[in-house]
Amino acid sequence: MLFLVLLASILILVVTVYQYDEQTKDYNIQRFERKEAITKQIIDLELSNKTTYAVKTENLEKIFKERIYEISSINKLNIAIYNLKGKLLKSSIAAAFEKIDVQPLTQEIVKELAQNSNHRILKNKEVEGTSYQTSYTYINDSKFKRIGILELQFTQDNSEIEHELREFISRLSLVYLVMFLIAIAFAYFLSSYITRSIKTISDKMQQTRLNERNEKIILDTASSEIEVLVDAYNSMIDQLEESAAKLAKSEREQAWREMAKQVAHEIKNPLTPMRLTVQSFQRKFNPEDNNIKEKLAEYSQTLIQQIDVMSSIASAFSDFAKMPSQKKEEIEVISVVKFALDIFNEKSIAYQPKEKELYAFLDKTQLIRIVTNLVKNAIQATDKEENPLINVFVFSEKNNLKLEVTDNGKGIADNVKELIFEPKFTTKSSGMGLGLGMIKNIIEAYDGTISFVSKEGEGTVFTVVLPKK
Repeated sequence: MLFLVLLASILILVVTVYQYDEQTKDYNIQRFERKEAITKQIIDLELSNKTTYAVKTENLEKIFKERIYEISSINKLNIAIYNLKGKLLKSSIAAAFEKIDVQPLTQEIVKELAQNSNHRILKNKEVEGTSYQTSYTYINDSKFKRIGILELQFTQDNSEIEHELREFISRLSLVYLVMFLIAIAFAYFLSSYITRSIKTISDKMQQTRLNERNEKIILDTASSEIEVLVDAYNSMIDQLEESAAKLAKSEREQAWREMAKQVAHEIKNPLTPMRLTVQSFQRKFNPEDNNIKEKLAEYSQTLIQQIDVMSSIASAFSDFAKMPSQKKEEIEVISVVKFALDIFNEKSIAYQPKEKELYAFLDKTQLIRIVTNLVKNAIQATDKEENPLINVFVFSEKNNLKLEVTDNGKGIADNVKELIFEPKFTTKSSGMGLGLGMIKNIIEAYDGTISFVSKEGEGTVFTVVLPKK
């Protein structure tokens, strides 16, 4: 409403100024034409009755020697008489008192006048802020023979009209200012009436919660439109309660399914190295070996380590808690990573620690899980390579521990790189795609990061950064 009032006032102002300008132009033209017609009649009269000189071009200066000033004064026009070639013969303009000088006519005006069908030219010009209208016509004798060129110049004085326009605009502005103030007041009270009910609805909507009991809106007085909105909100509250109950049931079922998938995946992780360890022991077992006791102890320790992992997972599941909680303790990282790699029999794995000893406050079990998962993914990525190569680097960088696992496998396609850490996403024909997502959660729980660089056909580098403390 306020915008429309403001726009209307601006448009009316523009139209008013334009209309005044057009009317002023029309008025000046009509007034000049009247003065021009009267002046020409007087000149014709002077030439036909009152002159004692022969009506010729060379006598025009003598005929109008004094009379030209009277005619100019009566009609308030500047008058100049030229011969047919444009040479000035007589003028009513005194150069010392006027802003303009009378010069001989240009040949362009002389030719234009001769070629004009009406034998009349009208020109407009402005000198130092003053506007002039000038007309050029022929002076004829009694036999309509051309004997000279008549120039009539009228000075336009629009000061009075401009003063009236300013007064009109000031009064109109005052009227629209009052209208604008009234519109502001009316808009305020109208919007307050409308928004009062809407504010109540808005407050209720902000208080609406899916897992809480929500109150319906009750309004004593409201417009029909607001009542429709209130009915729609109350109906939504009823539907929301039904949906909340269904959603809670669905979320519980989904939570159980996710928990089952996670437990299955976590149990599968230690089972794989246990199976590899048993197979390796079975192949290499020799009862007559002198170091059989040491090898049996190492074998037993590996199985016990993986069984402990499975036990912690089972305990967490039975307590409806998350996966094994972190137990930060000072561990020697180089030996723990070597222990995690010992369960793999692939000759393509090369362990290259850059330091002899490296200590950090981490959970030993979860560090083993990170290494196992990354190496297992690298083995699967290089299973079709003729000369597979997997490098595991461990080193420190300032206050952080860095673990890098590189391979020369098939690499990761560009269109799936953004999804590689998403739960349930996998590029393999088997597995549930929870491995990388879970170790990412473990690493981020330590305020660490995991990233990768991969190129199809060349291989992948996974980099894990963990704080030492």
